[in-house]
Amino acid sequence: MKIKSLLSLFLLLPGFGLAADPVATPASAGPGPGNWQFTELRRHPAVEARQGVAVDQDYFYVISNHALGKYHKATGERVAGWECPEGEPLIHLNAGVVHEGRLYCAHSNYPGVPNQSSVEIWDTATMKHIGSRSFGLYGGSLTWLDRRDGRWVACFVSYASRGGEPGRGPEWSRLVEFDDEWRQTGGWGFPGDLVAMLSMRGYSCSGGAFGPGGFLYVTGHDEKELYVLAMPEAGPTLQWVATIPMSAEGQAFGWDPVEPGVFYSLLKRAREVIVGRVTDSR
Repeated sequence: MKIKSLLSLFLLLPGFGLAADPVATPASAGPGPGNWQFTELRRHPAVEARQGVAVDQDYFYVISNHALGKYHKATGERVAGWECPEGEPLIHLNAGVVHEGRLYCAHSNYPGVPNQSSVEIWDTATMKHIGSRSFGLYGGSLTWLDRRDGRWVACFVSYASRGGEPGRGPEWSRLVEFDDEWRQTGGWGFPGDLVAMLSMRGYSCSGGAFGPGGFLYVTGHDEKELYVLAMPEAGPTLQWVATIPMSAEGQAFGWDPVEPGVFYSLLKRAREVIVGRVTDSR
């Protein structure tokens, strides 16, 4: 038998084959939806639908990298907006929340390295930019912020690829609590299995807000899921409670302060705002 034929035979025998290409093992899918359910209610087109949505009593505010749109909740009509050239002065708005007539938006220099972050503030009545609170180099990029028990809670994430800092991957993503003077008063880490799943394409937690039942609800970069987290009774790590399938594809969102369980999210590729309801039948 020729040498080439013998080699082919040996390659077919157990233990003699060449090493196969490595197969990526998916991260844990985490807990299922349990008693939670998502129902889509309606959609609104919005040219700014790239990063997130904030909501108040009468309007929703759609957030792009360096532009904002103000839309009437009842009709979906765009009534005002704000924008600037990229980097003059803003680069990458991520998410927003309305508090006492002001729209507070998370901002970063993504994909710039080292990561730098700030909170940018607008008057919702006039849509004029009225303030800024810079964190400078604070360990990660600020992706979203919300209010809880009279304090700010802000999410700073790290990336595994574009925008990532050497030595800091998505496992460094964290929540930080601040008082109204932006002094740190607390902090938590995300569940490791959730971070592993969200980081499979190099990203982390793109949106988050406290909602029904006092839980923290978070989203990834483009996963069609809403993750329910509980604050820990002890220790520094949030608890992953449930995973709710939804029609939005990640990014930041906002709970409606008037209609319980209703939240505004977006479908980035279609430039649409998706209004849905989360129910818990427990």
